Amino acid sequence: QVRLVESGGGLVQAGSSLRLSCATSNATFTRSTMAWFRQAPGKERQFVGAVTWRPRGTYYADSVKGRFAVSRDNAENTFDLQMNSLKPDDTAVYYCAATRPGLGVMYSPTGYTYWGQGTQVTVSS
Repeated sequence: QVRLVESGGGLVQAGSSLRLSCATSNATFTRSTMAWFRQAPGKERQFVGAVTWRPRGTYYADSVKGRFAVSRDNAENTFDLQMNSLKPDDTAVYYCAATRPGLGVMYSPTGYTYWGQGTQVTVSS
Protein backbone atom coordinates (compact mmCIF):
# COMPACT_ATOMS: atom_id res chain seq x y z
CA GLN A 1 0.00 0.00 0.00
CA VAL A 2 1.30 3.43 -0.97
CA ARG A 3 1.44 5.79 1.98
CA LEU A 4 2.68 9.24 2.91
CA VAL A 5 3.11 9.98 6.60
CA GLU A 6 3.87 13.46 7.93
CA SER A 7 5.52 14.22 11.24
CA GLY A 8 7.07 17.16 13.06
CA GLY A 9 4.14 19.49 13.60
CA GLY A 10 3.52 21.29 16.86
CA LEU A 11 2.96 24.53 18.73
CA VAL A 12 5.70 27.16 18.47
CA GLN A 13 6.11 30.88 19.02
CA ALA A 14 6.40 33.40 16.21
CA GLY A 15 9.96 33.62 14.92
CA SER A 16 10.71 29.99 15.69
CA SER A 17 11.66 27.18 13.35
CA LEU A 18 10.07 23.82 12.73
CA ARG A 19 10.91 20.93 10.43
CA LEU A 20 8.26 18.70 8.93
CA SER A 21 9.09 15.34 7.47
CA CYS A 22 7.15 13.17 5.05
CA ALA A 23 8.01 9.49 4.96
CA THR A 24 6.95 7.45 1.97
CA SER A 25 6.11 3.78 2.20
CA ASN A 26 8.43 2.77 -0.62
CA ALA A 27 10.35 4.07 -3.62
CA THR A 28 7.18 4.65 -5.64
CA PHE A 29 7.63 8.41 -5.52
CA THR A 30 11.21 8.58 -6.75
CA ARG A 31 10.03 10.02 -10.09
CA SER A 32 7.17 12.07 -8.65
CA THR A 33 6.95 15.73 -7.82
CA MET A 34 6.66 16.03 -4.06
CA ALA A 35 4.86 18.99 -2.53
CA TRP A 36 3.69 20.51 0.72
CA PHE A 37 0.27 22.12 1.00
CA ARG A 38 -1.43 23.71 3.96
CA GLN A 39 -4.98 24.41 4.95
CA ALA A 40 -6.13 26.85 7.59
CA PRO A 41 -9.66 26.68 9.05
CA GLY A 42 -12.23 27.99 6.61
CA LYS A 43 -9.70 28.40 3.82
CA GLU A 44 -8.79 26.44 0.71
CA ARG A 45 -5.80 24.14 0.59
CA GLN A 46 -2.80 26.23 -0.43
CA PHE A 47 0.44 25.33 -2.19
CA VAL A 48 3.54 25.84 -0.03
CA GLY A 49 6.49 24.32 -1.83
CA ALA A 50 7.57 21.47 -4.08
CA VAL A 51 10.57 19.68 -5.50
CA THR A 52 10.52 17.99 -8.89
CA TRP A 53 12.26 14.83 -9.97
CA ARG A 54 13.92 15.73 -13.28
CA PRO A 55 15.10 18.34 -13.86
CA ARG A 56 15.46 18.80 -10.14
CA GLY A 57 13.92 22.10 -9.10
CA THR A 58 12.31 23.72 -6.11
CA TYR A 59 9.23 25.92 -6.13
CA TYR A 60 7.67 28.05 -3.41
CA ALA A 61 4.61 30.13 -2.71
CA ASP A 62 5.43 33.83 -2.46
CA SER A 63 4.21 33.86 1.13
CA VAL A 64 6.95 31.45 2.27
CA LYS A 65 9.78 32.25 -0.14
CA GLY A 66 12.99 32.95 1.75
CA ARG A 67 11.65 31.40 4.96
CA PHE A 68 10.79 27.82 4.00
CA ALA A 69 12.89 25.22 2.22
CA VAL A 70 11.94 21.85 0.76
CA SER A 71 14.30 18.95 0.31
CA ARG A 72 14.02 15.30 -0.64
CA ASP A 73 16.18 12.24 -0.10
CA ASN A 74 15.23 9.53 -2.56
CA ALA A 75 17.60 7.06 -0.92
CA GLU A 76 15.75 7.45 2.36
CA ASN A 77 12.31 7.98 0.79
CA THR A 78 11.79 11.18 2.75
CA PHE A 79 10.67 14.69 1.86
CA ASP A 80 11.14 17.55 4.33
CA LEU A 81 9.93 21.10 4.87
CA GLN A 82 12.18 23.38 6.92
CA MET A 83 10.20 26.34 8.21
CA ASN A 84 12.02 29.34 9.64
CA SER A 85 10.84 32.70 10.93
CA LEU A 86 7.37 31.30 11.48
CA LYS A 87 4.42 33.68 11.65
CA PRO A 88 0.93 33.25 13.11
CA ASP A 89 -0.37 33.27 9.51
CA ASP A 90 1.54 30.03 8.94
CA THR A 91 -0.84 28.25 11.30
CA ALA A 92 -2.52 25.42 9.39
CA VAL A 93 -2.64 21.70 8.83
CA TYR A 94 0.28 20.81 6.58
CA TYR A 95 -0.05 18.02 4.04
CA CYS A 96 2.54 16.11 2.06
CA ALA A 97 1.50 15.22 -1.48
CA ALA A 98 2.89 13.42 -4.50
CA THR A 99 2.04 13.35 -8.17
CA ARG A 100 1.93 10.26 -10.32
CA PRO A 101 5.44 9.42 -11.60
CA GLY A 102 6.89 11.67 -14.29
CA LEU A 103 4.70 14.73 -13.71
CA GLY A 104 6.08 18.21 -13.06
CA VAL A 105 5.16 20.80 -10.48
CA MET A 106 1.53 21.80 -10.15
CA TYR A 107 0.22 24.48 -7.86
CA SER A 108 -3.28 23.14 -7.50
CA PRO A 109 -3.99 20.29 -5.09
CA THR A 110 -5.98 18.56 -7.85
CA GLY A 111 -2.71 17.72 -9.58
CA TYR A 112 -1.59 15.44 -6.76
CA THR A 113 -2.75 11.86 -6.47
CA TYR A 114 -1.28 10.80 -3.12
CA TRP A 115 -1.75 12.58 0.19
CA GLY A 116 -0.68 12.21 3.78
CA GLN A 117 -3.04 12.59 6.71
CA GLY A 118 -1.70 16.04 7.67
CA THR A 119 0.11 17.47 10.66
CA GLN A 120 -0.94 20.53 12.65
CA VAL A 121 1.35 23.55 12.89
CA THR A 122 0.29 26.30 15.28
CA VAL A 123 2.28 29.52 15.60
CA SER A 124 1.46 31.74 18.53
CA SER A 125 2.12 35.48 18.56
